[in-house]
Amino acid sequence: MIKLSFRPLNAFTAFLLVLVLLVIDQWIKISIKLNYSLTLYGQDAILDWGFFKLLFVENKGMAMGTRLDTIFPFLSERTAKLLLTGFRLVAICGLGYWLWGTLRQRTKTLLPIALCLIFAGALGNILDSVFYGVLFTNSYGQIATWASGNGYAPIFFGHVVDMFQFPLVEWTWPQWLPGIGGERYLFFEYIFNAADTWISIGVGLLLFFNKKIFNPT
Repeated sequence: MIKLSFRPLNAFTAFLLVLVLLVIDQWIKISIKLNYSLTLYGQDAILDWGFFKLLFVENKGMAMGTRLDTIFPFLSERTAKLLLTGFRLVAICGLGYWLWGTLRQRTKTLLPIALCLIFAGALGNILDSVFYGVLFTNSYGQIATWASGNGYAPIFFGHVVDMFQFPLVEWTWPQWLPGIGGERYLFFEYIFNAADTWISIGVGLLLFFNKKIFNPT
């Protein structure tokens, strides 16, 4: 049986890892923002390889486009967005505290690596939500530019930039199926960004290696 062994991750290495991941995420997002307008429904993708598409969409909500005002209809869109951004800020502080604690303990498990990935991804999306509204002009029907005091939204109300899609399989449900018969289904239709990828990898490490991470021997 192969036994994985990892040396403790020090604070400087963790900082560099988070910084590199954050720079990659923001470089991709800013490049998309400053070179393309929003990909509207029915429009061609920026790049289309069939199994992979490069698009430009802006997400006002959470993962997979879920918004608090759709879950809680009594919330206005503005209030829901502010609450979501506030929750993200609180969550990133808690995540950072957890990461710092594991680094100080000099743990030899995958936990610090996984937390670095999740922290970098969460921070990348928070930067979009907090600052992109004041940093960029509108991308709807035009290519955005750096804003000079006239961005598309106030601070804390920016939209997360998503661009990657892997539509691996597509089919049409049989007509005899109730409710969905005849409808087209696309797997995997969700559009995501590099920050989401870092988070998914980090969570995947926590789940797959949970015994080694939380019960080190």
